[in-house]
Amino acid sequence: MSTEADDRALGDALARMSFEVMSRLTQLAAEEGMSLTQLRVLGVLRDRRPRMAELAKGLGLDRSSVTGLIDRAQSRGLVERVPEEGDGRVVRVALTAEGVLAAQRMTARMAELLADVVAPLPAATRASLRAGLEQAFASRG
Repeated sequence: MSTEADDRALGDALARMSFEVMSRLTQLAAEEGMSLTQLRVLGVLRDRRPRMAELAKGLGLDRSSVTGLIDRAQSRGLVERVPEEGDGRVVRVALTAEGVLAAQRMTARMAELLADVVAPLPAATRASLRAGLEQAFASRG
């Protein structure tokens, strides 16, 4: 059973790790010639096709900012706007085939960038951590 002190320590460890991950994501974005927010868009779109409004909410940005992000990603051939079936007024955003390849490449590169962070953890701990994080994210959405 977790105590309040354990929960605080876990929160602190997660915050420290998030700083490290953000630093490496920023490095990856720079390598790809994009902003961290543009990288986040590709990450979000890996497994979903949200409406523009949903994407804006998920990124914590206003719609006009997301429109600009999507315009830039679309000009690079990474995303496309797809009319909602049955309601042409609604637009969803999806990765193009090129965007899927870019997202896969960036996912692999991120694993490389984090390899030294996870290497000291035993395989069972890595598997448990991954499962716990996936469970936490699944329960949010």
